[in-house]
Amino acid sequence: MNTKILLEHLYIVFFSVVLSILAGLPLGVAAYLWKPARKPILRLSELLQTIPALALLGMVMLVLGAGKTTVITGLLLYSLLPIVHNTYIGLEAIDPGVKRAARGMGMSRWDRLMTVELPLSFPMIFAGIRIAAVTSVGIAVFAASVGGGGLGSVINRGIRTQNIQLILSGTLTLMAMALVLDGLMAWLEHSLKSGRR
Repeated sequence: MNTKILLEHLYIVFFSVVLSILAGLPLGVAAYLWKPARKPILRLSELLQTIPALALLGMVMLVLGAGKTTVITGLLLYSLLPIVHNTYIGLEAIDPGVKRAARGMGMSRWDRLMTVELPLSFPMIFAGIRIAAVTSVGIAVFAASVGGGGLGSVINRGIRTQNIQLILSGTLTLMAMALVLDGLMAWLEHSLKSGRR
């Protein structure tokens, strides 16, 4: 397997997940804090997830043209659901008694959010990020269809030439990448929880 193709795939996944976190976390917090925006934010993230990945990339390509920017933008939009929902659910699920205690200590809304609520909801938020990251590894296969490269180009070439070795090589590499990423994120989650304890 060409190292350049592997790095290209990882590059696409990494930047799309980072941007998804930067967009999804504030949206999830906004849905939690601001009730009028809650339903539109949650529904929009659900709606984006119902669009087939290839169709979503095609729509983005009409605006941005072919290339990695299109793929990263498409994956960003597709990854919002688990991050936005898990952030909102994690914050909403905190024991009301804890929230009342923080208010009783005279903490401002911002202080409560940053020092009490977000740390307590971290496991749920991180689970959403983990889902988004592992899902992006598979969906990034469609990058080849919009000029983004990655492992999808290997699988597409194998399909066009009816080369079973290329198809298996691309598919197995993709599976291994997803498993390794999931394992690394599980280890990171465990390490962060241990550090907090």
